Amino acid sequence: MEVSHYLWTHVPILDFTCVSLDFINRFMLLHNKLQKIDTLRFNLRNDYETSNEHLLHASITSAIDRDIQNLHLTAFNTRNFPSQCFFTSKTLVHLTLYACEVVSGAVCLPRLKKLHLFYPEFGDDESLTQLISGCPVIDELILDKPSTDISSCFISSPTIKRVTLNFEGTGNRFNILKMNTPALDYLEIADRLPEHFEFGQLTSLIEANINLFEDVVQEDYFLYSRSLLGFIDRFCNVKCLKLDLSFRNGIIIESILSTWTTKFRNLTKLELSADCRFLLKFLERADNLETLIFSEYGCEEIEYGCEEIEGSIEHSPQQVPKCLLSRLKIIKIASVKGENHEFEIIRYLLWNAKVLETMEIGLGSCIGFEKRFNMHYGITRLPRGSTACEVAFVGAVKGLRNAVINR
Repeated sequence: MEVSHYLWTHVPILDFTCVSLDFINRFMLLHNKLQKIDTLRFNLRNDYETSNEHLLHASITSAIDRDIQNLHLTAFNTRNFPSQCFFTSKTLVHLTLYACEVVSGAVCLPRLKKLHLFYPEFGDDESLTQLISGCPVIDELILDKPSTDISSCFISSPTIKRVTLNFEGTGNRFNILKMNTPALDYLEIADRLPEHFEFGQLTSLIEANINLFEDVVQEDYFLYSRSLLGFIDRFCNVKCLKLDLSFRNGIIIESILSTWTTKFRNLTKLELSADCRFLLKFLERADNLETLIFSEYGCEEIEYGCEEIEGSIEHSPQQVPKCLLSRLKIIKIASVKGENHEFEIIRYLLWNAKVLETMEIGLGSCIGFEKRFNMHYGITRLPRGSTACEVAFVGAVKGLRNAVINR
């Protein structure tokens, strides 16, 4: 009975959610000083008072002294607590900060592998750069919805393999984005198109998830079109690409797109949300494409792309993209509205995809009964270039990472 009474003083994983700092501090004082702490989670109460920051500092320092490996801190009501104590930990492997300030200063995290920053507040543009430079073996970085405006971002690390930069829902943007990450194999960006970008060598990059928002700032569509295609070119070596260009004001100038010749030789999986011109371009330039997921956006704002797709069925066999003739096995088309050009896209793909095994068609929730019936009736009677092909009609299409596409 007496032994069980003191068992809590030896637990290696501590999770404090919505409890007072006074309680946390007293708990840490009574916790076995010889017991190493594996994981410590702080989720401070809404009534947290900055006058008690010394208690928070004392509790974190106590954990650092006991070789903590994983620290998760949520502090929505404070920004300026003394944080340097965990930025110089010799044992931290995983650091997660929610709504905490990151300031320039000495950083030494020799064992840190994962750095996750949610709603961070940066002292200046150099804060993130200095933080990463103090993590010599970092493997993963997540920067999610920073609460301060960062005009430039420079990420340099020879070891980092996964980077996520999410600015969705914020008014912030990177004017300058530079990355020197030769070991990077996964990159996720949700942001407006940076005005200036440098990625260095991305020879190790396997998967990219790129979501570019509507950009109301840009005015020169010619320069914007060139910049956008140049940005996409940086991911020409990936095997798996998710590209969302479903913004409205960033219309791509046709004269620029028609000269786009970049090859995506390694690409086997593509999830594309864009106008139908981009669909043709990727089919023509991704010879090894095996899986295609397509959501059409913006085609009503241009005429050329839809007419070109509708005429594609007349192409001679020599002009049919190589991936359709020998590689493409899975096609998913989301949010079909029942328009004529959509029918022609499906007709073209069904006939020319010679090794196609599955075509999944997601009929949009707003499509009327008549259009739904006509699309279903017409598609099921279309000739198929592959005898093994099965066509399925679904309400929502699942993406490459099993996220439901039902727009």
